[in-house]
Amino acid sequence: MVAGCASDGELDVSSGVGVTATRTGCPVVAVPEGTGDITLFSNAGQNLDAVDVVASITKLRPNCNSSGERIYSAADFEVLARRSDPRGARSVTLPYFSTIVQGGNAVVAKRVGKVTINFADGQDRASATGKAASYIDATSARLPEDIVAKITKKRRPGDADAALDPMADPEVKAAVQRASFEMLVGFQLTEEQLRHNVTR
Repeated sequence: MVAGCASDGELDVSSGVGVTATRTGCPVVAVPEGTGDITLFSNAGQNLDAVDVVASITKLRPNCNSSGERIYSAADFEVLARRSDPRGARSVTLPYFSTIVQGGNAVVAKRVGKVTINFADGQDRASATGKAASYIDATSARLPEDIVAKITKKRRPGDADAALDPMADPEVKAAVQRASFEMLVGFQLTEEQLRHNVTR
């Protein structure tokens, strides 16, 4: 609930007791489990002694502008890579994806990009930066007025619903979920690479 000049997470006692929380249309940004690492092998056997390059996505930094009719969501990240054989200069290009997911399960946009790692001769570690970006329809991320009214309704001690959490209402919960978005960033893996990440 938003009231007075309290900051997020602060206790607001201006009209009862509650915690101030501000909701925006900006998506949560994360790396899905199992997609934050990629391993390239020097042969098809995928034995540990055949590991060629290992890379990881790290330092995921979101940036969002929700002031217009379309919400612009972006994320910068770093890819750290290590190769087994440091001899010779070498470039390795790795594919990554970014998806916008609505309501926890509906993919509304997906883009695939590439990031190139440049190893100098004698260097076994290198890094590069990547960026993901997408637009979200602001109206889809906005809660209906009747749902907002239910969430922000003032409740006083003694009221029949004073002790009820509005988020426990199935209608409210479903509306909040529909209006919630995620931006997921990870490596675009083959089935074998994903299986390696899950089973290692």
